[in-house]
Amino acid sequence: MKSIFRGRQEYIPLWHEMQEFTNNRNNKTPDRIWFVEHPPVFTMGLNANEKHLLAPGDIPVVQTDRGGQVTFHGPGQLMIYPLIDLRRSNIGVRSLVTSLEQSVIDFANNYNIKAIARRDAPGVYVNNKKLASIGLRVRHGSSFHGMALNVAIDLEPFTRINTCGYTELQVTDLQRLGVNLSLENTADEFLPYLLNNMHFS
Repeated sequence: MKSIFRGRQEYIPLWHEMQEFTNNRNNKTPDRIWFVEHPPVFTMGLNANEKHLLAPGDIPVVQTDRGGQVTFHGPGQLMIYPLIDLRRSNIGVRSLVTSLEQSVIDFANNYNIKAIARRDAPGVYVNNKKLASIGLRVRHGSSFHGMALNVAIDLEPFTRINTCGYTELQVTDLQRLGVNLSLENTADEFLPYLLNNMHFS
């Protein structure tokens, strides 16, 4: 398993790169975890309802092939993209979601933050505010897309949407919870929790 912090990357080219990586991989292709930051963009899942896109304004909107509804990506948010051969690793989709969620819960707990997952609404929450969102796609038994962890992000764009399809869902980030880390340091600190929950080494 190799992780790569790629800095700030435009959403659409990176999305296409994920697709290409997944389409061209074989049973010997090493798994990857990409850590990325995106410029401001709203993304819509495959079955997202446009009624949840309230007032995007000057922020681009991209229709993607992931699961989930509408969400916002932007500076100060760490994108975690697990490009994993689920069949080879014997991981189901539900297990992958649970592993991603539990990794954030464990990471937050290290800073004495009580975070929880909700079965009815995938992601991680602190005091009913969303800290991390998940939207995955599996093709040929391999995963792409992934999870957005709010580190130190402008929350205003979330007021322009019904985040993840929920009206009045509030959002938070690590900085507002008292944790001040750069995105790269967050990636470095978060990775062991993710590997542990996925039982990778």
